[in-house]
Amino acid sequence: MLLLVFYSCDRNKKEAIDSIVKKWMGKEILFPENSLFITYDNRDSVDFLSMKSDYRIVTYVNSETCFSCNLRLPFWKGFVMEVDSVSLDKNIPVLFYFYPKNKSDLYALLERHKFIYPVCFDEEDSLNKLNHFPTDMAFQTFLLNSDNKVLAIGNPINPKVKELYLKIIQSEKIGRKDESKVTRTKADIGRTLVPLGKFDWRKEQKAVFVLKNTGDKPLVIQDVVTSCGCTSAEYFKKPVRPNDSLELCVTYKAEHPEHFDKTITVYCNTASSPIVLRIIGTAQ
Repeated sequence: MLLLVFYSCDRNKKEAIDSIVKKWMGKEILFPENSLFITYDNRDSVDFLSMKSDYRIVTYVNSETCFSCNLRLPFWKGFVMEVDSVSLDKNIPVLFYFYPKNKSDLYALLERHKFIYPVCFDEEDSLNKLNHFPTDMAFQTFLLNSDNKVLAIGNPINPKVKELYLKIIQSEKIGRKDESKVTRTKADIGRTLVPLGKFDWRKEQKAVFVLKNTGDKPLVIQDVVTSCGCTSAEYFKKPVRPNDSLELCVTYKAEHPEHFDKTITVYCNTASSPIVLRIIGTAQ
């Protein structure tokens, strides 16, 4: 079976990604013995590692950066439900391994988002020590077969990686799309960075990015992914006609005082996709 991770990027980055994918494809992921998966309220526990399944998904998040930013719990809640819906009776487990700097803060985060799916609090970072994962969090999630060997690598927050995972789970044939048949257009962005300055962390901030369709085909926004749960984006879902513009309204709600640098990744039908936008500032 041909397995691919889909990214649009410059040549150097593509070569780096290809190197990571080649290293990990087919590699067996090792799991710590006695991994305990429990819900945040300690009411339920599951022995995921003893479950028989054609596939399993494992994702690892460490404590080096903001858990709230990296976890993207609302996305994962929806993704787990989607995996359940397409897998029918395959009973595919999703294994969450968290290496927390502050366990109580992580408990509070799970409770705030009502994330009832069992997770493993890997306080010794045992999973990473066994496998030596890539440092880039975009490559710390894996789709495995029944022998725990890697079938695909990449964070399904990326819509193309998500599509790949779901196709494999549904046993669809995987292959490269004929890019010549994809309708492409061009887009001009007035600015890709918006400084929000200094402000009271309790007050939400807004920024507007304008994407103008400068090509001769409709501009279609396929997905918009923010780097943090405290950042959201709104836009009209209809295709943008040539010479028309689209406003992407970004809202930032700080959870505590911090200096921030957040990204908003726009997936669309342009050769330059994905388009990465940024907001920066200091919430005091």
